[in-house]
Amino acid sequence: MLNRFKKPFLGLFLCLLGGLSFAQSGRFQQSVNYEMEVFMDVETNQYEGKQKLVYSNNSPDTLHRVFYHLYYNAFQPGSMMDVRSRTIADPDRRVGDRIANLSPEEIGYLHVSNLTVNGKPAQAVEVGTILEVNLPEPILPNSQAVLELDFNGQVPIQIRRSGRDSAEGVRYSMSQWYPKLANYDEQGWHANPYIGREFYGIWGDFDVKITIDKTYTIGGTGYLQNPNEIGHGYEDAGVIVPEPAGNTLTWHFKAPMVHDFMWGADPKYQHDKVVMDNGITVHHFFIPGEKTSENWEKLKEFTPKAIAYMSEHFGQYPYKQFSVVQGGDGGMEYAMSTLVTGERSLPSLVGVMVHELAHSWYHGVLATNESLYPWMDEGFTSYATNLTMGAIFPRREGNVHQGSYRGYISLALSGLEEPMSTHSDHYHTNRAYSSAAYSKGAVFMEQLGYVIGADVRDRGLLRYFNTWKFKHPNVNDLIRIMEKESGIELDWYKEYFVYSTKTIDYAIKEVKANGDKTELTLQRIGLMPMPLDVVITYKDGSQEMIYLPLVIMRGEKGEEAGAPKRIHTEDWPWVNLEKTLVIDRKMDSIKSIEIDPSKRLADVQPENNKVEL
Repeated sequence: MLNRFKKPFLGLFLCLLGGLSFAQSGRFQQSVNYEMEVFMDVETNQYEGKQKLVYSNNSPDTLHRVFYHLYYNAFQPGSMMDVRSRTIADPDRRVGDRIANLSPEEIGYLHVSNLTVNGKPAQAVEVGTILEVNLPEPILPNSQAVLELDFNGQVPIQIRRSGRDSAEGVRYSMSQWYPKLANYDEQGWHANPYIGREFYGIWGDFDVKITIDKTYTIGGTGYLQNPNEIGHGYEDAGVIVPEPAGNTLTWHFKAPMVHDFMWGADPKYQHDKVVMDNGITVHHFFIPGEKTSENWEKLKEFTPKAIAYMSEHFGQYPYKQFSVVQGGDGGMEYAMSTLVTGERSLPSLVGVMVHELAHSWYHGVLATNESLYPWMDEGFTSYATNLTMGAIFPRREGNVHQGSYRGYISLALSGLEEPMSTHSDHYHTNRAYSSAAYSKGAVFMEQLGYVIGADVRDRGLLRYFNTWKFKHPNVNDLIRIMEKESGIELDWYKEYFVYSTKTIDYAIKEVKANGDKTELTLQRIGLMPMPLDVVITYKDGSQEMIYLPLVIMRGEKGEEAGAPKRIHTEDWPWVNLEKTLVIDRKMDSIKSIEIDPSKRLADVQPENNKVEL
């Protein structure tokens, strides 16, 4: 039997932040507080639960319907995820036709019953992975409603993100496992079917009780409330944990100010804890063995280092715990936690941990709508990953973002590129989505440093985090932060790089002697204009730079540390396809001239960027 619910938990974190509602640019945010109790049957891989949700309608709108995500229904033959995975030109190898071949015992499902709103029965219809609910009475603006329901589910075999009995032997990767209310914002409802892409959630407090076989260890989101009753590595030092009275344990977690809740469970998990100097506890859960134990032991050194580095450079991590849990089908981010496959080399294990941890900033705390702006999560996360890995696990010299540039340029030249404004579920190919979201998104941020200056971009990133944390920013919010920080107009950069597939290609067209001077002609071949740093290297080893900002920038970046001395600055109107400059030195004194030797400009044909004289 499931116990009756207590009063909703309101976290101290929520109080400190002054609630979830905010007025900025005429926008609003809804908020949720979940209480859930779930019982997992490890013999049947089925579970049942109760959910009580206090929903705050902070919008100016009267709501007549609400929508829930029922993600596990995707893992059934004929689902939208199944059909899409079998018909897309380049299917995800982890999915392919596997869903189509699932037996009734292998499928996933999630069903809701006894749904009430403020105690009154509500009409609901299950449409694939979305539950459409007609409310018995509307939820008025600036009011709350209590939604209660029962749910039952079956955990699918491990295919994509969630599931049971993974290839590495992990019993349960419990993500997207509960009825999750869809988000409603200034654009309306975001009741996207689960096709296999990204997520968008509502912040609130989660109070979750999980009853499961006593031999299982659980790790994931939230702070365990009864560690000295549970044990399994959570207990305080010196505490003797009592033997359970029966065959199960009930784990009680609370997670304040998060928009999701994940847990992994396995009877073979080893649980290691590391407490950082700032009080953050880092948990690692893995199945020990020849392919895991040595590298997971070493991982305990790198996870705290990564948290410390990211907190310094991208904004302070706001929670008091983070869990790295072996499970899933690769690497996937969740609130306060991640699921990663664990049988990896050390560089691979550290790399996937760092990437999923970096999502805590862009998926977890800023939480841009990933369906609409996947590059603002995956891309910025990839950018942060590159920098963090370069700092804590250096493996190569040179620009740490080289891989991102190669990925983007390969896509741009392939003929498959689609604008980054494309909805993540609606890219025509997986390659176009992945290269745009991960590679081009990272290039966007590194190249922005080329436009406004790296130091200014870095300050802007911190300002962006501190201004927009827990507020779901969009691309305009980011651009305005960077404009304020730099004093440069950047709307053109957003319009070209995000909303189009126009590419950058500049060339040195001609260099010729002109008496005691040298005449240099530059050419814009690509359709996207950019400011240029043109570096002249003389035969005596000295260097000078010509800086050519765009007129439409209405400003210019300052001198960058380590850059050659500027000898000339002149605006370049984007309508002019060529620009001729005069260098006040003889041509025979020049060794080479190069456009952007820093390689931050995403020029798709860099071969014509340099001439040797």
